[in-house]
Amino acid sequence: MTVLINKIYDDIQVGDTATLERALTEKELVLFAAVSGDVNPVHLDPEFAKTTMFGEQIAHGMWSGSLISAALATVLPGPGTIYLGQELSFRRPVKLSDTLTVTLTVTEKLSKNRVIIDTLVTNQNDEKVVVGTATVMAPTEKAELKAPELPPITIG
Repeated sequence: MTVLINKIYDDIQVGDTATLERALTEKELVLFAAVSGDVNPVHLDPEFAKTTMFGEQIAHGMWSGSLISAALATVLPGPGTIYLGQELSFRRPVKLSDTLTVTLTVTEKLSKNRVIIDTLVTNQNDEKVVVGTATVMAPTEKAELKAPELPPITIG
């Protein structure tokens, strides 16, 4: 059982960091396409992808962005966080079997429980994939709860 514990605004300090790691599988790629509706062949068609500048299938850029969202919602600040905005710069493609690490670093605390967080996504070779800055509203009440169990999903 995974327990999610948040960090409330009053306890957040400039310099606080947190990480989240996730590997890209073909199943994740297909599920993201199905949920987002982005069926660009560079993501889903290996033969087409070979003809592109990448030479192979790549992930949707927003798949990496969604990992930032997941890290903010589950790690820092965690449950109760309201995601207000995000600047993203995509630096390099994410390929099947890449393992990404999201690193969050608190850079500023503002009024009304707002927090500015640098967001960095790197691959298994420590290459920058996505860089950016998030603005969130941090929770003000402590929470510790069991992470919901997601149902198994099959692709047919």
